[in-house]
Amino acid sequence: MATTRHADALRAAQMYYLQDLTMDAIARELRTSRSTVSRLLSTARNSGLVQIQIRNPMDTGPELEGMIRKEFNVDAHVVPVLETLNEAETLDRVARQAARTIGPLVDSKAIIGVAWGSTLSAVSRHLTRKITHDSVIVQLNGAGNMHTTGITYASDIMRRFGSAYGARVEQFPVPAFFDHAGTKTAMWNERSVQRVLELQSRMSMAIFGVGSVDADFPSHVYSGGYLDENDLKILANSDVVGDVATVFFRGDGSSDGIVLNERSTGPALDQLRQVRRRICVVSGASKINGLRGALTAGLATDLILDEATARRLVAFDGVS
Repeated sequence: MATTRHADALRAAQMYYLQDLTMDAIARELRTSRSTVSRLLSTARNSGLVQIQIRNPMDTGPELEGMIRKEFNVDAHVVPVLETLNEAETLDRVARQAARTIGPLVDSKAIIGVAWGSTLSAVSRHLTRKITHDSVIVQLNGAGNMHTTGITYASDIMRRFGSAYGARVEQFPVPAFFDHAGTKTAMWNERSVQRVLELQSRMSMAIFGVGSVDADFPSHVYSGGYLDENDLKILANSDVVGDVATVFFRGDGSSDGIVLNERSTGPALDQLRQVRRRICVVSGASKINGLRGALTAGLATDLILDEATARRLVAFDGVS
């Protein structure tokens, strides 16, 4: 039934967008109602069969994307957002476009690593369904801390990704940080943990946000009870600017000697850099230091961000 509706949506979209037929004409040809045609066209847009692009000659987005690509060697997708919008509204706009950008990139037989966090939570709520086969969504890092198991928070994000792409979900039921590096070493030798680690080692795609120490609205890892005062002092003394999947780095992209990484359950940055496609989603110009550090570290191949953040990233003041 779903396959038939998918085919009808494709047929209606081709007649409407490529052949310029009216909805009434399409309804007669498909022997259905005009309201059904409207729903089929909505299905075609929401499922990614149809992607509408607006070319505004005054739009600086393409120029920003080109500058980011040249400076950081990533494919950038700049989301035009009015600066009058608040942080939550900006995140929602970026999340919507990120979900639409990610969908066409997901293939069958893919192993997709997904990090938890406020940004990915927002993205997961806007994903549209795409039929894939034998794909896996694997959680990139544990989510438990001293106050909560984190299972509900992380599993909701993973479940939405799995449902959108018809993929099997593999959770990672360990803390975000172990209290002792030795505990992590011991757990990493357990077969149940090694099974998830093995999946992560074969990822074809990783999707993540950037945590930033000094963002106006602190990232979930900094505000959700994952780090105590001593941990925060250690990060400050190590000149840390941000993290990806609870693995920390400095402004120059380096991560060596940051002791909290020895206790983190996220993938090592060297391992992350081996993933063929690495999609980073960022909303909010106050995350600029963390974002610059992540890009300098070479952690992303694709970047989806709002226009204000893009401008700060390349110190772009506009065009004459």
